[in-house]
Parts: sequence; C-alpha cells; structure tokens
Amino acid sequence: MKKIAFYDTKPYDKIHFDRLNEQYGYEIIYFEGKLNARTAVLAHGMDAVVAFVNDNIDAAAVDALCRHGIGLLAMRSAGYNNVDIGAAKGRLKLVRVPDYSPYAIAEHTMALLLTLVRKIHKAYNRTREYNFLLNGLMGFDLHGKTIGVVGTGKIGRVFIDICKGFGMNVLAYDPYPSRDDVTYTDLETLCSRADIISLHCPLTKDTYHIINKENLALMKKGVYLINTSRGALIDSDALIDAIKQGIIGGAGLDVYEEESDFFYEDHSETIIQDDVLRLLVTMPNVLVTSHQAFLTNEALGQIAATTFENMDAYFNGKPLKNEIL
Repeated sequence: MKKIAFYDTKPYDKIHFDRLNEQYGYEIIYFEGKLNARTAVLAHGMDAVVAFVNDNIDAAAVDALCRHGIGLLAMRSAGYNNVDIGAAKGRLKLVRVPDYSPYAIAEHTMALLLTLVRKIHKAYNRTREYNFLLNGLMGFDLHGKTIGVVGTGKIGRVFIDICKGFGMNVLAYDPYPSRDDVTYTDLETLCSRADIISLHCPLTKDTYHIINKENLALMKKGVYLINTSRGALIDSDALIDAIKQGIIGGAGLDVYEEESDFFYEDHSETIIQDDVLRLLVTMPNVLVTSHQAFLTNEALGQIAATTFENMDAYFNGKPLKNEIL
C-alpha cells in the first residue's frame, strides 16, 4: 500500500479524500501544518506528497523532499505558483488539478459582486440588531453595466455567461481569445471603460500586479474590482490608495497576495501584523473572503478524484496528463 503525505489538511479535505480513498486504497497520513523546508521531513518514508496553494514549496523544500525520497508532488489545486519549478525540474514529478468546478469560482465571484453592490453584508449586520433603516444601503442595477473580464479560460467564460444573464455588456482581455460572442480589447481600454472589473487569469510573471497604479489611474471613478484568482494580480498598496481616492467604489477579494500567512487559519485572538490586510478588512466598501471560492461539494469531490487519478497514473507508469514538469 502506497503511503501519501497530505499537508495543510482541513476537515473538509479529509471528508472527500477519505470517502473516495475507499476505492483507491492508499494509506494517507494527514498533517495540519503547511509544507515547507522544515516540515518536509515528515514525508520521510512516504511514496508521494499532496500539497495545496499556500504551502511554501521553494528550492529548500524541494531539496528536502528529494532527500527523503519523494518522487511525486501532487498539487490538489490548479495553481502552482508556490512551487519553485526550476528547483523541481528533473527531480520531482509535479502534477496538478487543472480544473474542478469553474462554476464554483464564477458563482462566488458573482456572490461577492452582488453582496457589495446591494450592501447585503451591511444589511445583514443591521437587521441582527433590529435596525431596519435603509439609509446607506443604496445599490445599483447590474443590468446595462459594462463588466470587464480579465482572462477568459473556463472560469472566465462561465462568469461571462452569468453576467450575460444579468443583461450586462461584456468586455474581455486575454492574449488568447476564446469566444466569438465577446468583445475583446486591450487591458488599458478595458480598465478605462468598465464599470466593474473581474480577474480570472493565472498568476505568471506577465500577470503579476496586472492591476497596478498605472491601470488603476485609468479606471472610472467608482469602479468595482473583484478578484477570485490570485492575490498578487493586484498591487495591494496601489489598491488601497485607489480606494482612498474614490477610484475604487468597491472591492471584493477572495485572495490576497500575502494570504499564506493568514488564510485558512483562525487568527481571531491575535493581532494581525499585516497593516495592508488589516486596513482592507476594516474598509466599509471592501469585502474579503478567505480564498473560499472553490469550496463546494462538487469542486472538492472533483479535486479529490483528479488527485487520485494523478497518483494512480504515476504509480502505474501511465502518462501523466496533468503533469506540469
């Protein structure tokens, strides 16, 4: 029986992996801690490692995994920007879950947008105190507004369909256009014309801080910005300045560029030392969720299934269709 070291484990991970493992028969050793150079020693004697997006798999962690005989690193996520690809190349087989439920991400994106636009979070808090005043809860119709979608992969395309259902006008930016029924334009034009901008692109060297001081300056006053992709797509300091200046009317963030130190953990009894995150959370027109857009039964089930398929292919010498290296 193959032994698998499973890092950064949460209760919802165990439910889906344990249920599906009944048909695969792996011995899974769950660790609550994140994978990094220090915790890699826990994988000694294992046959593979399963990791997540906020594990720190830098060169030192890769070296440690290799020293302990690990040949397969299976990411249970689509993203792998937290892995030092150069250090792993030729030493570790690296696989991922390229897609699981684009609907989960796209629907959460719309949930963030609707909550912000219609002030649902504020209304919820008021009515719990029996305050039924409507003052300060004015929203606006999404119908007829222009939504700028950055990235039209599977998630972006599903989100576009949702927006079309609301009667919105869609502008898109993607170096590789994938739809004929959408108007594509350059990023600068999208930033200047959109009433709402939603990010659905991967984090690469080309998309790092794709929303920066220069692009924020092009945006309409009062534009809404939604990010359910990767935190580092946005320059957080520039975002805060734009919110203070009134350029950004509202921001919905399911991700944050320094999230690995905070997200997925309970910090309610500690003083957050990250001034940027602390400020964002306290702003009345900013809604932060803790990288939960993927968190549906359907998505978690598909993540588990693909992860097991990836491991089976590796151990049985079959082609790794989801291989990164």
